Amino acid sequence: MRIVGGAFRGRRLAAVGKGDAGAHLRPTADRVRESLFNLLLGGRFGDPVEDAHVLDLFAGTGALGLEALSRGAAHVTFVDDGRIAQGLLAENIALLGVKDRVKVLRASALRLPEAATPVNLVFLDPPYGRGLGEKALTSARAQGWIGDDALVIWEERGPQDAPEGFTLLEHKSYGDTVVTLLRAG
Repeated sequence: MRIVGGAFRGRRLAAVGKGDAGAHLRPTADRVRESLFNLLLGGRFGDPVEDAHVLDLFAGTGALGLEALSRGAAHVTFVDDGRIAQGLLAENIALLGVKDRVKVLRASALRLPEAATPVNLVFLDPPYGRGLGEKALTSARAQGWIGDDALVIWEERGPQDAPEGFTLLEHKSYGDTVVTLLRAG
């Protein structure tokens, strides 16, 4: 696994090894991240990454949020309660030297603390098929994490409907992964 674009392009991230089967730890593949960021930065959405405040729910290794930092995001809050994921995330933050631009919440994405300020970009990559994505978005919205007009990128096994308070922008398929793009508001 590596960073595919921006200031840290080509930098390797910590090896996942056997991962965490119980937590369904499965990092977003390099080619999917590259396609996803090409979609985000292709002009249709302006530049939602530059100077963004990002929330990475079910962060795992942190690859999505770290990719956003590499491409100009100002700050990323990572949320994951998995022990192995937390170790990999800490290692990746150290490898890239971005500790001053991140916050790690060792918490469930379903039970977030109240946000100090809302974010404008959300990555949501829950364990597939367990119905956790909508619950996490609802929690994040209720706790003030998701600002009006925030862009949400939701990875899941199939296309997802827009929860209340969100507008569906589109679905993109990448093999068995479907990315649902939503706009808060």
